[in-house]
Amino acid sequence: MVSVSDLLPVEAIRLDVAAEDWRAAIGAAGELLVATGSSTDAYTAEMIRTVVDSGPYIVVAPGFAFAHARPSPAVLRTGMAWVRLARPVEFGHETNDPVGLVVALAAEDASAHTEAMASLARLLADPETTEALRVAPTPGAVRAILAGESGESGESGESGESGEPGAASEAGAGAAASAPVAAAAAGPAVHKILTVCGNGLGTSLFLKNTLEQVLDRWGWSRYVTVEATDTISAKGKASEAVAILTSREIAKTLGDVGVPVRVVDDFTSTTEADRVLRDTYDV
Repeated sequence: MVSVSDLLPVEAIRLDVAAEDWRAAIGAAGELLVATGSSTDAYTAEMIRTVVDSGPYIVVAPGFAFAHARPSPAVLRTGMAWVRLARPVEFGHETNDPVGLVVALAAEDASAHTEAMASLARLLADPETTEALRVAPTPGAVRAILAGESGESGESGESGESGEPGAASEAGAGAAASAPVAAAAAGPAVHKILTVCGNGLGTSLFLKNTLEQVLDRWGWSRYVTVEATDTISAKGKASEAVAILTSREIAKTLGDVGVPVRVVDDFTSTTEADRVLRDTYDV
């Protein structure tokens, strides 16, 4: 299993970086990917062009942007970079601006880093871990937090957002179980939900992990599968799904695909995922 610390050497972490705008913030993260041998300068340009073309959907949670682009010859090996800004900058996101943390991913393919993304999503959903990362004094301290808590903070993140998710999920598991359970006679997994981003290997994985946490708590994991994909593939796969969950920007790109498209603002929030799932299943 590839962990966050496997992909993020201490040399790829910079703290209190000055950036005048979102382009400079992504540029700083791209410089670290280049310096640590993960990509070329061309990949940095591709990450910036992704935002220009598709909007600020990479701002997946309040204050947090996950910069990435499609796998390309500009990616030399899978790796990550971590840039904490001295002063937050605006990306143009309706609800999650301003951004103080930019994490960049250069991926050789769409599979090798999935476990690392799930771990990072759990870490950033935990308020205590998020605060520790915000005030960490050195790159080494950041990496130690990421390496040391990746196996445990998912639990605290699930219960620590507001106290509501646990109670809400218990109610959902009882009142809503009839929908997928009744349909499940034909097999162990009869419903599919798509999580969608522009590239299918970055932000959609964050949302997939968060949804799966809620489905686990509801006891629905046997009956509902979650697949992370990109905008092009999502249009072709929409007929297989009961719903598509994505950002506001990507929802506009998808248009009418024949199934409900639900907008999620915070891809790391189990509270919001719980609410959107309830709306999807009308429970």
